[in-house]
Amino acid sequence: MATAGTKDYYQVLGIARNAGEKEVRQAYRKLARKYHPDVNPGSKEGEAKFKEIQNAYEVLNDPEKRAKYDRYGDAWDRVGQPGFGQGGFGQGFPPNDFGGTQYEFRPGQGTADFGDIFERFFGDKGRRGSTARRTRKGEDLEHPVEVTLEEAFSGAERLLAMQGPDGRNKRLEVKIPAGVRDGSRVRIAGEGEPGVAGGPSGDLYLVITVKPHPNFERKGDDLHEEVSVSLTAAMLGGEVRVPTPKGELALKIPPETQNGRVFRLAGQGMPRLGGTGRGDLFAKVQVKLPTHLSSKEKEIFEELERIREGKG
Repeated sequence: MATAGTKDYYQVLGIARNAGEKEVRQAYRKLARKYHPDVNPGSKEGEAKFKEIQNAYEVLNDPEKRAKYDRYGDAWDRVGQPGFGQGGFGQGFPPNDFGGTQYEFRPGQGTADFGDIFERFFGDKGRRGSTARRTRKGEDLEHPVEVTLEEAFSGAERLLAMQGPDGRNKRLEVKIPAGVRDGSRVRIAGEGEPGVAGGPSGDLYLVITVKPHPNFERKGDDLHEEVSVSLTAAMLGGEVRVPTPKGELALKIPPETQNGRVFRLAGQGMPRLGGTGRGDLFAKVQVKLPTHLSSKEKEIFEELERIREGKG
């Protein structure tokens, strides 16, 4: 708790008085990493600085404590305790022009009501039905995770190095379900920021990015690829091997298959996240023309040309 003579908590964390909760957490984490005893072993100065940072964070990260600190300064933690204000109504506060108690309301604190005045005399305990600290769920966190298409197809595991509120690192093993795509958010319950006053911890969300694949283009749960087919297989028919994320499949090519024809392989696409079944795989034929023809091959093509012209 803060005591008289404590440095300004906003200055300790190096933030403005109107800083949001996110800015408070970011400032704390940055300073905690710098002054943590594990980083500065044996440094009394560093240990004292770390405790000062923790005290500041404890107050400014708690909305109720922060409101009291903004109102009462170093005396915020004595509000409601015996002796606060020296026992008399209005004592401890500067008098107004009429001999009564003067109440100072700063910009941004809102309109004063009897609850605010009552709290000045008796603290939180004076309010019927209220508690000194209200429980509140901790903040959710996000962590980016990059996976390959194969990992998105089969599911994957990751060992994450996460930093706790005390500045220490912890390792967390997480599972990434099959079927994730760019922008998917995987929820890891209870691994976010700690709750306030015994409230539950927040959640951790893994924000997924799927790396581009050299062979497959993903569209939703479907996959698209190009398959090279020889000229003879395209003209006479044949069989080609089609790559899929789980291995190759045989695809029969009918005679006189045209360049650019697309074949659908049902159920060979990506798993449906949170559902059943899979998308489809679409294989587009790319006829590969022969090069470095031999004399015999040239004669065959010339003969084919004469035959085709004759038919014309």
